[in-house]
Amino acid sequence: MPRYDYIIAGAGAAGLSLLTRMIACGKFSDKKILIIDKAAKTVNDRTWCFWEKEQGFFEDIVYCSWDCLLFRSDSISSSLNMGDYRYKMIRGIDFYEKCFSIIKQQPNVDIRYGDLQFVHQEGTQSRMFIDNVELLIADAVVFNSISCNPRSDKNTLKLMQHFKGWIIETNDKVFDTSAGTLMDFRVHQNHGTSFVYVMPLAANRALVEYTLFTEQLLAANEYDRELSDYIARFIDIKQYSISEVEYGIIPMTNARFPFYQNGIYNIGTAGGQTKASTGYTFQFIQKQSRQIVELLSNNQPLQNIVASPARFHFYDSVLLQLLTQKKPGGKEIFTRLFQRNKASAIFKFLDNETSVPEELAIISTLQMGAFAKAAIQQLT
Repeated sequence: MPRYDYIIAGAGAAGLSLLTRMIACGKFSDKKILIIDKAAKTVNDRTWCFWEKEQGFFEDIVYCSWDCLLFRSDSISSSLNMGDYRYKMIRGIDFYEKCFSIIKQQPNVDIRYGDLQFVHQEGTQSRMFIDNVELLIADAVVFNSISCNPRSDKNTLKLMQHFKGWIIETNDKVFDTSAGTLMDFRVHQNHGTSFVYVMPLAANRALVEYTLFTEQLLAANEYDRELSDYIARFIDIKQYSISEVEYGIIPMTNARFPFYQNGIYNIGTAGGQTKASTGYTFQFIQKQSRQIVELLSNNQPLQNIVASPARFHFYDSVLLQLLTQKKPGGKEIFTRLFQRNKASAIFKFLDNETSVPEELAIISTLQMGAFAKAAIQQLT
């Protein structure tokens, strides 16, 4: 096999974001680059939603955006104060098509598909195989976005954010396209923290997604039953068609994901870029990709990458502790969070961009006794 300067394992959000930013930078055209994935990306297998103030790197493929979001629970139904933020949606297929249309124009970039395996031996350079054929990686900078085993200890918590979404279409114009529903907690909490997320794409078309933060998955028919029940009870429509279906599982864990390990740089979820307490990933990937390209462009070591302050990992751990214990439940925690704080302040906090005084102002509005006990559990 040929030798490469850069190898990117995984052509998902992290791998493709990094590579397209490297190409856009213009400083890597003389470098040989390889990107690898199991198979070509040809279907709309997911959507990414995120909040953002400014125009983003992938602004031209934003499918829909909203400057108004709603939060609903048994006790409140409110329009969130988003400040300068907009909530945006990017479809997977649009993202893949944009990235590969750019990549395929680069003569220095190779794309390979096949079964990818790493062999890690502690303290030594990892080995990498494609369809059981070893790839020469000793002289390459290797980025991996394929799931790996994080470091765990006695306080490690593991939940899953799992969801099933339908894009439904109706004959009548029943959706208000100016506002999406970020969380609707009016559904039962028998399985644990559960809510529905509704994003109107047109007056007669919307994404309706049933989401849970729990340790166990549901049977396939349970997601369908909950979606049907929500649409009938809370959207109050009986006749609709399902044009698309999406299902996903996102890890929610405070385990440590090393950025560098055995000669490999981990990016995306594999590198700890999934927010443990919410599952949001896309914007953290963009921050990390931007930093990596800046460092590489300036011939600076990637060890100089700026990580989020450690206190945010602690905050995530405390919330995961409470979501695991279910006392108080996620419904009660998130209801109080959005009832007593501006959404713009919450978004900044969840982006790991707040100051300590701003964080204390938010934390002080929550169930302080329960949070204090969970904090002690995580510290001992």
